[in-house]
Amino acid sequence: MAITVKVNQQLHTLDVPGDTPLLWVLRDVLGLKGTKYGCGIAMCGACTVHVNGQAVRSCITPVSSVEKAEITTIEGLAETEIHPVQQAWEEMDVPQCGYCQAGQIMTASALLAKTAQPTEAEINVAMSGNLCRCGTYPRIREAVHRAAELLSAKGGGL
Repeated sequence: MAITVKVNQQLHTLDVPGDTPLLWVLRDVLGLKGTKYGCGIAMCGACTVHVNGQAVRSCITPVSSVEKAEITTIEGLAETEIHPVQQAWEEMDVPQCGYCQAGQIMTASALLAKTAQPTEAEINVAMSGNLCRCGTYPRIREAVHRAAELLSAKGGGL
C-alpha cells in the first residue's frame, strides 16, 4: 500500500505497511539516522520527532497515522542555520555520549514553540519523558533557558 508522508518539507511516497512505526520509515526507508531507537515502547524519548509541531514518539507511531501531517526530524529542525536550541545545547556543553540528544532537542524545541519563557516546572514536565543515561539533566534545563533567551533575541520565532 502506498503511503505519502511529508518529512522535513519533502513529500515521499512509500510502499510500506501502514502499521510500520514511523521511526523505521525515517531511519530505514528515508535514511534519516538522527532519530534514534532507544526502547521501542515510547519510554525514553530518543525517537522524538515533531508531528504538526507536537513532540511525538516515532517508535510507536504507525506511519499511516501521520500521512497528512507535517513531520520534522532533527535533520529538518533548522533549514539554513543552526537552530537556537541546538546552539544552546552547544553553548551549555550538554551532550556526553549524545545518544539521547536528538530526542531531547526535539522535545525542547516543541516546548519553546508553545511556551516562549518556560518555568523550571514547565521544563521539568515537558522533558520528563526523555531519559539521559549520562545524567546531563541540569545542563539540559540550562540549555532550554538559554534557547529561550536566544529565541527572544531573534524575535521569538522558531
